[in-house]
Amino acid sequence: MDIKKTPLFEEHKKLEAKFGPFGGWDMPISYSGIIQEHNWTRKSACIFDICHMGEFIISGPKAAEALNKIVTMNVEEIPLKSCKYGFMLNETGGVIDDLIVYKIEADKFMMVVNAATTNKDLENLKKHLPESISLENISDNIAKIDLQGPLSREIIQDVLSVDVSSLEYYTFSSYNFLGQENIISRTGYTGELGFEIYVEVDKAVELWGKLLSDERVKPAGLGARDTLRLEMSYPLYGHELDDNTGPLEAGLKMFVDLEKDFIAKDMLLKSQQEGLKKRLVCFKVNSRRAPRNGYKILKDNNEIGAVTSGSFSPSLGYGIGMGYITPEYKDAGTQIKLTDSKVQLEAEIIKRPFYKDGSLKK
Repeated sequence: MDIKKTPLFEEHKKLEAKFGPFGGWDMPISYSGIIQEHNWTRKSACIFDICHMGEFIISGPKAAEALNKIVTMNVEEIPLKSCKYGFMLNETGGVIDDLIVYKIEADKFMMVVNAATTNKDLENLKKHLPESISLENISDNIAKIDLQGPLSREIIQDVLSVDVSSLEYYTFSSYNFLGQENIISRTGYTGELGFEIYVEVDKAVELWGKLLSDERVKPAGLGARDTLRLEMSYPLYGHELDDNTGPLEAGLKMFVDLEKDFIAKDMLLKSQQEGLKKRLVCFKVNSRRAPRNGYKILKDNNEIGAVTSGSFSPSLGYGIGMGYITPEYKDAGTQIKLTDSKVQLEAEIIKRPFYKDGSLKK
């Protein structure tokens, strides 16, 4: 799906009258301000337009077996109406995409992928799935709106008149609202209790309006989405993950099942045996200054890596970031410096995540 054709484009434009101009393009960086939206998500609930994400349906006899050879997690072991996070890798062990697989039936799955990699992901699946397996790209027919925040569960109950209280973390189910059956899942990327609502494209505007009619809900843009995920130390494709970086280097081994066969498993085992050449670390800055993507990471004035993501943390009140460094300096407590040609920041490597007080699993 072209991001500029999100079905909520006109709704975003209407909000300019309330919040002021944010630019006449796809999805706004913010409506009322990144920090305000970030903090509102932490204490109440915000909705995010995620209609640009890609969705595929993979089905047919032995679909689980076939998909299991392509992704790093074991989809055959996923319980029905549950979902799991993992990766598709290229032949060298780099990440084609990080994604979530939903198990609808024993041999029917929905795969949710990043917007920028949707076409690349589709081609990779076509390349490796047997012809007997059905692969359907439903990205242009499905709208995805996320409601994130500690009050999200009761808001869905009140606004949509559906009971999602039985949904556990990383599960989903179908519910009847807006005159049709729709999937609601509970995964999230903010560190707060959160739900993903999938509806047909022609229902997106109605759903957006209904949720915003509740005074506990505010819209949030891409800026708050980024600061919220960064506080949780969640990787972002194109920053912490890419075609040249594997999940082990990113510290995400828990999402890789090395007991089964999948593309590039041998490369991961080899890199693990030989020793990883870089490791992703989290660090906090000793001030409110925000480190930026591309800043050099120094130890004793020697360059040991680079920043991949950085921001001021609205929840914690200081600068935070992630970056790759040579493994010998990865331990928590290591003092480092972050610099570009003009700025130098004192920082300390810490254990992930930055933010630990969320409602994610409550």
